Amino acid sequence: MANRLATCSSLYLRKHASNPVDWWPWIPEALEKARAEDKPIFLSIGYSSCHWCTVMEGEAFSDPEIAAFLNAHFLPIKVDREERPDLDSIYMQALQLMSGQGGWPLNVFLTPNDLVPFYAGTYFPVKPRFGRPGFLTVLQRVLQFYRQEKEKIAEMKGQILTALTTLSDLVPEDHIPPDLLRSGIAKIQPLLTNAGAVQQFPMMPYAQLVLRSARFDPPEGIDGLPTALERAKERAMALVLGGIFDHVAGGFHRYTVDPTWTVPHFEKMLYDNGQILEFLAELWAHGIRDAAIERAVRLTVEWVAREMTAPAGYFYAAQDADSFARREDAEPEEGEFYVWRWQELQDLLDEETFRALQQAFFLLPGGNFPDRPGCIVLQRQQGGELPPEVETALTTHLFRARYGSTERRIPLPPAVDAQSARQHPWPGRIPPVTDTKMIVSWNGLMISGLARAYQVFGDEEYLQLALGAAQFILSRQRHPDTGSLLRLNYDGTPQVPAKSEDYALFIKALLDLHQACLGRAGDPTSQYWLEAAIQLQQEMDAQLWDTARGGYFVSDAQSAAELLVREKDFQDSAMPSANGVAIANLVRLAALTGDLDYLERAEQALKTFAHLMSTQPRVCPTLFLGLDWYSNWVKVTLGAEHIPTFQQRSWPTAVFSLPAEAEPLPPGTVGLVCWGSKCLAPASSLEQIQSQINRGQNRSY
Repeated sequence: MANRLATCSSLYLRKHASNPVDWWPWIPEALEKARAEDKPIFLSIGYSSCHWCTVMEGEAFSDPEIAAFLNAHFLPIKVDREERPDLDSIYMQALQLMSGQGGWPLNVFLTPNDLVPFYAGTYFPVKPRFGRPGFLTVLQRVLQFYRQEKEKIAEMKGQILTALTTLSDLVPEDHIPPDLLRSGIAKIQPLLTNAGAVQQFPMMPYAQLVLRSARFDPPEGIDGLPTALERAKERAMALVLGGIFDHVAGGFHRYTVDPTWTVPHFEKMLYDNGQILEFLAELWAHGIRDAAIERAVRLTVEWVAREMTAPAGYFYAAQDADSFARREDAEPEEGEFYVWRWQELQDLLDEETFRALQQAFFLLPGGNFPDRPGCIVLQRQQGGELPPEVETALTTHLFRARYGSTERRIPLPPAVDAQSARQHPWPGRIPPVTDTKMIVSWNGLMISGLARAYQVFGDEEYLQLALGAAQFILSRQRHPDTGSLLRLNYDGTPQVPAKSEDYALFIKALLDLHQACLGRAGDPTSQYWLEAAIQLQQEMDAQLWDTARGGYFVSDAQSAAELLVREKDFQDSAMPSANGVAIANLVRLAALTGDLDYLERAEQALKTFAHLMSTQPRVCPTLFLGLDWYSNWVKVTLGAEHIPTFQQRSWPTAVFSLPAEAEPLPPGTVGLVCWGSKCLAPASSLEQIQSQINRGQNRSY
């Protein structure tokens, strides 16, 4: 019999609908019931494509004995972190305070009256293994602790609440330290390294800051250390050559479980891929033009168009790591859709092509996937162009073996759940389940990535995909009564108030589209995107700006009642922090509109976070990106015929604009450059423009 989650819109919640656990969604009725019955709340947070969330759903949450104990003594609540990033952030910080580490599934025990956590963990197996206790034992001990150790719980909760409040209740500094940008970048750059880590993550917020800081490096380097550009290139080549990239069909997996970028956790997240597209395009604009980078961009956009774009134009959220080998299998296998076997490759390719594939990729008869002996994850040996026969092997023969067709650009209908994955008559392998919800912030990241890739590589398809998603959000993601932005869309139905990341990343996307469309003929014009960004920024300011201390809250005031603290997002994770992105947006809007109120707000936000940036720089690279914009912004006014050429190069803190009809450029000049509020003499050549931009974007470092 299905539980309450069966009627939820979230795919992640519906995956738990057949559990014997008497799950509740996070709603007032559930919280009130826990208080009335004095039951500790068991809060379990995850997301649909999370591998270990899926494992725990099939193990502990499907176990009748565990479910009976949970139902009798706890109030179990399930939350989709992609629906409620505000809840997830608070309780993830609590877990990190308790244990020093985090991850999903996030399982937290709360006292019912105040919702403060007193115990937390991640994956719990049914029986003790992996050095972890069995889940029933955990539940029994937690219940005993809750009933018998009230004083210890009160003390523990007080410490956690104090720590959470300290992080959210920030006192602005009087000024921004003049050396803050330099010192912060120096501490963050070494974090972007491929050496030493047990697992390898893309770390795109870090990679973006390191890449943009390359312009500050002295030509001779520093004491033999790698330059910022060398670090960024190393990260890019690990991404485009490693097993984290799908060399057959495009798209990047979440992370690798090893230090050599070989075996990934196979889920593909929209937010990773949007950021990686922007990073690779920007690296290409810097002059790092390895053919493997362009190939990864091209195939990833193909994947987005084929598998991640809804008929309405928006982008889906994610694809699972696991998939079924055969439709009669009871459980899916991790990576089954993506891995290969030695004999399978030999059967698909002729002898000469197979030898060429061996020379281009690391292939072993026994495989390179330790958890699945005999399975091969494709990983390239070196960059550059692939031999034609290898390219054909990948994009034709192996693609056909996986998809049952060589038509790479025909949309693939998504498998929306495990049942449809097994029942649909797929012509090739059974694909992983796709989470088809639309998330505004994640769409914003992909729109930005596509817009930058269009500027750099000039492929019209990249821009058209971005425009379609942006138009959908602008026209379909509004509350019917208040008109405010909504975060999610389930099959055409918008839901959930937007969070700070939704506003910040979509405003950034609109500004990126404004830049990409400068001088283009047709409708909508670049001005349309700028006006949309201005309107949305006004809404973000009204809903989320802290008028007392500066900075943007994660959630609106109406959500504050059910949250322990009203947070301000400043830490980067797999995604950039909302406040860092928002500060950069404010500076760009000031440059494009001439309205210095935006700049004052950016300054106030930077003062709010200045102490954290000084004391904890390694957790907030995107705040330093915002500081870079604030310190070094440049406005470049050029004729439409020159802008595309300039945008193919990297100008990290420059915004471009067309001459106003009422203020044309003086005769004999080609452009005008302003360094912040100071405008230089009009330039008479493009070379002079380039020199002025270069000096301007380095002036405060």
